[in-house]
Amino acid sequence: MTFTDLPDLASRVLGGGVVDANDEFFAARDNLVNPEPSQFETWTYGPKGKVYDGWETRRRRTPGHDWAVVRLGAPGVIRGVVVDTAHFTGNYPPFVSVEGCAVDGHPSPADLAAADWVELVARSAVQGDAHNPFEVTHPDRVTHVRLNIYPDGGVARLRVHGSVVPNPDFLYGLTVDLAAAELGAVVAGCSDMFYGSPGNLLLPDRARQMSEGWETARRRREGNEWVLVRLAVPGAVRLAEIDTTHFKGNAPGAASLRATADPDDDSAWFDLLPRTGLQPDTRHRYRLDSTREATHVRLDIYPDGGVARLRLYGEATPHGEAAPGTRG
Repeated sequence: MTFTDLPDLASRVLGGGVVDANDEFFAARDNLVNPEPSQFETWTYGPKGKVYDGWETRRRRTPGHDWAVVRLGAPGVIRGVVVDTAHFTGNYPPFVSVEGCAVDGHPSPADLAAADWVELVARSAVQGDAHNPFEVTHPDRVTHVRLNIYPDGGVARLRVHGSVVPNPDFLYGLTVDLAAAELGAVVAGCSDMFYGSPGNLLLPDRARQMSEGWETARRRREGNEWVLVRLAVPGAVRLAEIDTTHFKGNAPGAASLRATADPDDDSAWFDLLPRTGLQPDTRHRYRLDSTREATHVRLDIYPDGGVARLRLYGEATPHGEAAPGTRG
């Protein structure tokens, strides 16, 4: 596994945003964290010139360099960044660097300017119209990153890949979605993802369309499809939501949930929700009776189909307080 297999902590899907930049004359800074790949159309020109799906500053005529500050949607330990200069050919920056800081709460740009920034990626050369990956070895939690470009130019996307480390103040002693990607839950296994990634199940907000969910191919053999979720932290799941919104002719006929605190021990699995019929295009909510601790939950769908979101609400167990960010 490479660092690009880890979640993009800066993605707008997780709540990332560009909170400050010294210049965005030709193209808006906010494009840096859009989840979809940058697009390019030859005929798109505006009053300031070519319209780019990225961030682009004016040609610098004074000493210095340009920069943009990104709030991570999910703070965490960063394993690598990708500075994507897609479609920027004669106007990309020849060098970049990346810094990080940890400031919880809701800091203003002035607060962030005064923060203690540390180097994540030293000043490095980049290529135009290319993905430029850089590994990061900084071991501590980061909430914001600053992309520096030397001296100016355009960057299409900034991807910040790493392991989520949530603020424990908003995790313990509360009822939370233990399957939320923004808290650190991840998909640990899946039988099929032909039409849609199982990671979509754990994203914030409701799916806007069918493509934002998990969908399997039509199963033509015995058995059923499934997805295994590693919870953000160990906890007791008390309420489950299986959302088939937008899946109408392709929703599963039924689903079940099983859980365990030891996925390698077959005898440690227990039922959360027995096999239960599902309706198309519906948010299904189930109150669960189990109070047992779980680290993993498996969703089985029968026989196949699509699910938009999976929510597993419960309480984190106290001895799991060291868990965020410590598991691989």
